Amino acid sequence: MIPTPIRAPNANAYAERVLETVRAECTDWTMILGRRHLDRTLRTCAEHYNRGRPDRALALATPVAKDEAPITVGPRDVRRQDLLGGLIHECHGRAA
Repeated sequence: MIPTPIRAPNANAYAERVLETVRAECTDWTMILGRRHLDRTLRTCAEHYNRGRPDRALALATPVAKDEAPITVGPRDVRRQDLLGGLIHECHGRAA
């Protein structure tokens, strides 16, 4: 483990990018009411960031791939799931 310098955002660019994304997408739009609420909000954001968010570098696949084989769905078969009261939207194909 190599310690990073204090107040050097470029020293740990990956962590800074994740924190900025979580801040811009979740915590800036939510009034946090306590520690439990903050924990649940951050857990939901991290789950979406790692499992539900498409990534351009991965050909619009999610960072943590599912074990399921991809299925073809039509536009009417797509269902939206709202997270954090509608701040985050995830779309999933309806199972046949």
